[in-house]
Amino acid sequence: MAGTTNHVSIIISTYTTERYTDVANCISSLKSQKLEPAEIVLVLDPIESLLNFYRLRVSKDVRIVLSKDLGLSHARNAGIENASGDVIAFIDDDAVADKKWLLNAIMNYEDPRVIGVGGQVMACWEGGRPVWFAEELDWIVGCTYKGFPSEKSLIRNPIGCNMSFRSSVFRQAGHFRSDIGRLGKNATGDEETEMAIRATARIPGSKIVYDPSAVVYHKIGRNRKSLAYVWKRSFSEGVSKAMIAESFQTGEKLLNEGIYLKYLISVGIPSRLRKIYEYEKMSQLLVILFSTVAVLAGYASRKLGSRGFWRI
Repeated sequence: MAGTTNHVSIIISTYTTERYTDVANCISSLKSQKLEPAEIVLVLDPIESLLNFYRLRVSKDVRIVLSKDLGLSHARNAGIENASGDVIAFIDDDAVADKKWLLNAIMNYEDPRVIGVGGQVMACWEGGRPVWFAEELDWIVGCTYKGFPSEKSLIRNPIGCNMSFRSSVFRQAGHFRSDIGRLGKNATGDEETEMAIRATARIPGSKIVYDPSAVVYHKIGRNRKSLAYVWKRSFSEGVSKAMIAESFQTGEKLLNEGIYLKYLISVGIPSRLRKIYEYEKMSQLLVILFSTVAVLAGYASRKLGSRGFWRI
């Protein structure tokens, strides 16, 4: 069919030597795909020692590219600029792909209207999931969360750890915004959300699909198992969402967030209130409320700051 393609570039980016084992595991999973990618591109922050480290350890069939600047958005954009595939897929450096990940994702491009595909991101917790960490909050660690569609669906944007786009999308709609994306260990994000909204707005009749059969497994380190991280990531999410709202000047672009909040109010919170006498349910309820307050605080801080409330 006109929309099909098997020529896929896969982009991985990393900013540290500390994740070498994770990067190696990720690359190994990509080389074991049922559908062989045309190329695997490893993008590094522009640090000479980082380049030398990975050159000595990564096989020659993996292309190594240096980003033009620090940060995840710059790295993804460097990957796009150096990729040759008709479809460009992205996976995090601390994730591994199911053997049918690429095959199941690419099948969706048989529809020529599909410009992007997101898949399921399953959390793999080091040392086990904290009892207080509700599945509704898995977005905090970059994974598919409870309340997200459970079946193949049209979505506004994919999760960055497991996404792909036709390469033509970036020529038509532009690249990822570097002022929104992550830099090192900071907790900002949502550059894929902004890019997806922009792409579907600029390409008439286009759509983005979520296919849960396209699975990657995302490692969640022990450093993310704290209330401090929950607050930091949630607050940053609020800031990022405010920036997106400013960019598009329409509340409809944050419709997904409204649906998610409605799910929490109608399902997630009541289900725990009914069993609040159980420690697990009570602690999860409190952390859901804690995260929600942090998101709202981040959103408000950006809105007030942009209007000059914080200026002296």
